[in-house]
Amino acid sequence: MDIELPERALVLLIGVSSSGKSTFARQHFQPTEVVSSDHYRAVVADDDNDQSATKDAFELVHLVVEKRLRRGLLTVIDATNLQAIDRRDYLNMARQYGTEAVALVFNLPTRVLMDRHYARPDRFFSESVLERQIHRLQTTMHDLPFEGFQAIYTFNSPDEVAEAVVSRRGQPSGARLQTGPFDIVGDVHGCYDELVELLTKLGYVQDPSAPLINRTLVFVGDLIDRGPNSVGVLRLVMQLVQNGTALCVIGNHDDKLRRKLRGNNVQLMHGLAETVAQLNAEPPAFREQVRQFLEGLPHYIQLDNGQLLVAHAGLREDLHGRSGEVVRSFCLFGATTGKNDDYGLPVRLNWAADYRGKPTIVYGHTPVADAIWQNNTIDIDTGCAFGGKLTALRYPERELISVPARRQYAVPSRPFLPA
Repeated sequence: MDIELPERALVLLIGVSSSGKSTFARQHFQPTEVVSSDHYRAVVADDDNDQSATKDAFELVHLVVEKRLRRGLLTVIDATNLQAIDRRDYLNMARQYGTEAVALVFNLPTRVLMDRHYARPDRFFSESVLERQIHRLQTTMHDLPFEGFQAIYTFNSPDEVAEAVVSRRGQPSGARLQTGPFDIVGDVHGCYDELVELLTKLGYVQDPSAPLINRTLVFVGDLIDRGPNSVGVLRLVMQLVQNGTALCVIGNHDDKLRRKLRGNNVQLMHGLAETVAQLNAEPPAFREQVRQFLEGLPHYIQLDNGQLLVAHAGLREDLHGRSGEVVRSFCLFGATTGKNDDYGLPVRLNWAADYRGKPTIVYGHTPVADAIWQNNTIDIDTGCAFGGKLTALRYPERELISVPARRQYAVPSRPFLPA
């Protein structure tokens, strides 16, 4: 069995006593990566078999796991992990720190477990305890697929355990190593004519197959909706990305279209109905190309050896280099309070006001009259579809280039232009 783990991961070893979890951990992980319940029983009671020390031991396990995940370190929990409430706590920590959670399940035959148990001089509990654990493991295996693990690997025999190969999957480095220069384009929202005008002003040409200047375009997402020609924008950006001239992250509008094209039931609001109507007028092959393109877009891109980060709605410093639902949600929507304002829109927190990270973060999502620098972050969504302008940031020059909207295509729910 080939087990590929993310560079940053929370790994739960799940199985009854004597199933070989600790041996497996020693063989495949660094000692510092393994957080063992037996070890912390010994720490607090000088005896790793002292069950009266279990509560104190697990308080330390939880503390160490939380500290390691906060630092973005791969962490392996060596315990039975047969209690759903414990797994839920670990999964919540993984989500909080943008870490993928992986389960390695040791589902060995009962006879093997019993033979190993009686052969161990360091295990003094009765056979009935082992039987209860085995029963609980079957319940656990039924529940695991619904608990939120990104991957589950199950060993059904000692041979499968012995033959397992564990490898690490690093973060994609190709984009990270690109040093630019870059031209980062704010939310286009279907404004095709303005996009062509901006690219021309930047020194690019309209024909994606023609020779290009020695720069790379980066789009912050929300290519579609509200403006008059979302299909034209998609066709152009897809060609630029395919040719290696551009990179793109996904925005919340793009993600909603992605889900629609997958057959999900989504509300056709905020310009999506018009985008879908435009796509329905295209051949099915093109709609499939759009779906595949959107499926392949990352939530954020690190560039210039990590000195530049592009995400649709930004990204808190502690989530850089991580993955998971918390990271995805932040990249698409930013930070919100969970409440709506007088316009019925989510109340957004100004995460950039607290940003102290070294990478420059370029984002959009929230339309502003003029691009705003704040603590080495910049919002370049200048509301083209709402009658504002389409803006690009030249990096590393930090020069802003804009073209005005040809007209107002949509009415914003919340005013952003000066009266």
